[in-house]
Amino acid sequence: MPYDFRRPLTLSREHARHLEMALQRFARLWGTQLTARLRTPAQATNEDLALMTYDEYVGGLATPTAVFLCQIDTPRSTAILQLPVATALVWVDYLFGGTGIGDEREGRELTEIETTVVREILQHALDDLGYAFAAVLPLKLTLKQVQYNPQFVQAVAASDAVLVGSFALRVGERTDPATLMLPADVVLGALRAADGGPAGDEDEQRAVAAARADLERASREVPVEVVVRCEPQIVHPRDVAGLAVGDLLPLHHPASRPLEVVVDGIVLARAAAGSHGSRLACQVVSVEENPA
Repeated sequence: MPYDFRRPLTLSREHARHLEMALQRFARLWGTQLTARLRTPAQATNEDLALMTYDEYVGGLATPTAVFLCQIDTPRSTAILQLPVATALVWVDYLFGGTGIGDEREGRELTEIETTVVREILQHALDDLGYAFAAVLPLKLTLKQVQYNPQFVQAVAASDAVLVGSFALRVGERTDPATLMLPADVVLGALRAADGGPAGDEDEQRAVAAARADLERASREVPVEVVVRCEPQIVHPRDVAGLAVGDLLPLHHPASRPLEVVVDGIVLARAAAGSHGSRLACQVVSVEENPA
């Protein structure tokens, strides 16, 4: 994925340490709660903390899986607690007096009764999450609904940054992965506010400003590939397979319409075809507004 200098997906060491400690507290509380409610040894372990885009997070989830949408009260936003459906079914089996066999049938979804039982367990876990994050920010989550195809879940915008905590849930002899997604703006905004704004002495601030200027200056020298293209033409596979030397493909781009000037798939300008001496060239006639 191309690096966006306007939204660098990096965590400061201090912020990462606070979040890792909160996630570890949550994992201990979650494991204790599961042990008490399922009446079998259970343990939750926080394995990783990552800052990524929401699109990256969703793209890395298996399908189907249980995606529990949770509402964050203040500020109003959406979080996700995700775990395999088979994991939830093992919990249900233990709660109903079984041995934790569960149900491994492919495509299996939770019934209405199973959903109610699992929601109750997870809501207690979300309450523990608020306690674990108390030193970071006030966090009150309410479980709202469950979906089974993460590709259809739009909790936040695809390009928004999110914090993802990865866990290993061990219940009995079974270990399964689970993830917790929190909007990065909500959590990191609270951490920055707690920092009290820009920190460090004048020398440190000057060094940061100089580094920022160096980065901006260097980024202006990075070579980029510019493409000038006409309107795409749709053809059938049979036409492509039958192409031979000398064949012509008609283009439906009007001669009066400017060509597109494209960088990394984004149209930045439009240009008229022409020449510069003995070389083909194009003259920019308009610039596209791309605030993103």
